[in-house]
Amino acid sequence: MNHLRSLLATYAYNITGSYEASQDIVQDVFLKFLEVDRADVINEKAYLVRSVVNMAINYKKRSERMQHEYPGMWLPEPIDTHEADSTLNREDVLSYSLMVLLEKLTPQQRAVFILKEGFDYNHAEIAELLEITISNSRQILKRAKQCIQERRKLAKNNAERELVLKYVNAIKNGDVRELELMLKDDISVISDGGGKVLAALKPISGRANVIRFLNGLQAKFFSKRSFKYGLINHQQAMFHYEGGVMVSCQIFVFEQDEIANIFFIRNPDKLSRFEHSDCL
Repeated sequence: MNHLRSLLATYAYNITGSYEASQDIVQDVFLKFLEVDRADVINEKAYLVRSVVNMAINYKKRSERMQHEYPGMWLPEPIDTHEADSTLNREDVLSYSLMVLLEKLTPQQRAVFILKEGFDYNHAEIAELLEITISNSRQILKRAKQCIQERRKLAKNNAERELVLKYVNAIKNGDVRELELMLKDDISVISDGGGKVLAALKPISGRANVIRFLNGLQAKFFSKRSFKYGLINHQQAMFHYEGGVMVSCQIFVFEQDEIANIFFIRNPDKLSRFEHSDCL
């Protein structure tokens, strides 16, 4: 049973967007499974997956109500997909930009989309897992795709890392012209401080507004902090540290070699799992 823990936690994380919740859900399912008569369980893996997925859907329904009262914007918890960690199947963790897009879906739509597109379940298997009809599964997936207007792509990590390096140099040098060439005209920046640290409460949109925002952050905060590069949910990211403690994480979304979105994670609760670091 334990050999399925990381897979089950990955299902739960992709649905909930919360690492801590994914671990709690799997632990709860395992504890309840110990009380089940094994003679009634034909397929142990299918039983556990069904239990985890349904519990994750219920968690997401509850958390959606809490997110309406969340100070500012809520963003999924970041996962470092570069460092080794056996608690999740890292290769199956969804990209960060897709995780954000999935927030537009209902919990059931999210589950169907993830099972079909992320884990290659067929509609018959999804219908059995979620106790819906095959036709309903197909319709839910269709509505989910229409809602998010799916924009997934494979990351070009080497090329995108070079763009992040250029971005950092442009910010450090106050090179507005270079930034204008790197940022999409309709770029948006979304910050998540959780009401615990300073963060923009609303998205910042448009190249000119974003450049002013980034230059202000550099002058007030980032110039005094160390940083390093990494991968969050398979996407290029920058980690900012103060006294060896991570205080901010920037995640970049690229479209046609331009930066289309930047997500700033500043809520300390979502950064607490990351290791302390002495870096650049």
